[in-house]
Amino acid sequence: MLAGVVGWGFSQRAIFYLVPLFAGLTSLAVLSIPAHSIDHDRARGLGENGGMADHQKPAGWQVLFERRPLLVLAAANAMFHFANAPMLLLLGQKLALSHPGQETAFVSASIITAQLVTIPIALLVGWKANIWGRKCLLLVGFAALPIRGLLYTISDNAVWLVSVQILDGVAAGTLDALIPLVLADIMRGTGRYNAARGVLGTVQGVSGSLSMTVAGFLVIATGYSATFLAVSTVAVGAWLLLLWAMPETGKNVSIPKLSRSVSSAKKM
Repeated sequence: MLAGVVGWGFSQRAIFYLVPLFAGLTSLAVLSIPAHSIDHDRARGLGENGGMADHQKPAGWQVLFERRPLLVLAAANAMFHFANAPMLLLLGQKLALSHPGQETAFVSASIITAQLVTIPIALLVGWKANIWGRKCLLLVGFAALPIRGLLYTISDNAVWLVSVQILDGVAAGTLDALIPLVLADIMRGTGRYNAARGVLGTVQGVSGSLSMTVAGFLVIATGYSATFLAVSTVAVGAWLLLLWAMPETGKNVSIPKLSRSVSSAKKM
């Protein structure tokens, strides 16, 4: 909302001054967390280790490749963000072409619409994740993206395009709340939860960066509607991969591995 007001009242260039401002405020918020309040063992996934001592050493790095659900989730997440990364930027360009001079306000409205949906969806997912299951909710979040891309092609009307951003909120709220839970399930007792988050973040960043280049060439060659359909097809592939290969990871569910477990290796 603030970006929209600043861009409308001053200039689009003025919006960029908000970045260092809020980066500084974010840093202050993080630095205000007392160090003694952090349980480092639990933070890395050693807090729930099946009754083993909390001073247990973390598993070897090979555990990142032994947990099949982690590999499936990383691949699906890479495909999802390959499709998702250019969506909002393409939408902003489309709105700018259709409504010159009002692009800042419309892009802000698109972001606000998504955020207003993200918050209640994230709360709902946190409340129901143990009841409905992780996989079911993952499939809902992943399904919102291809539907969103398809709906973008129907009309250039600004109200319609901004309204479709509701689905962006559904996807963001679901995945932002659920991915940490799923990773905690997968990496429980290994002490490599944060490493798994790093793996997921890396493939997400690489795929998202590549998709921006691909989407740019596609827009030039085929137009916006064809590009939205192309990236939506990738998103459908991510959904199908989850449906076929991702197991339920909730509590009391054993996590499939590609090879012998870390505990078995230690016994040997």
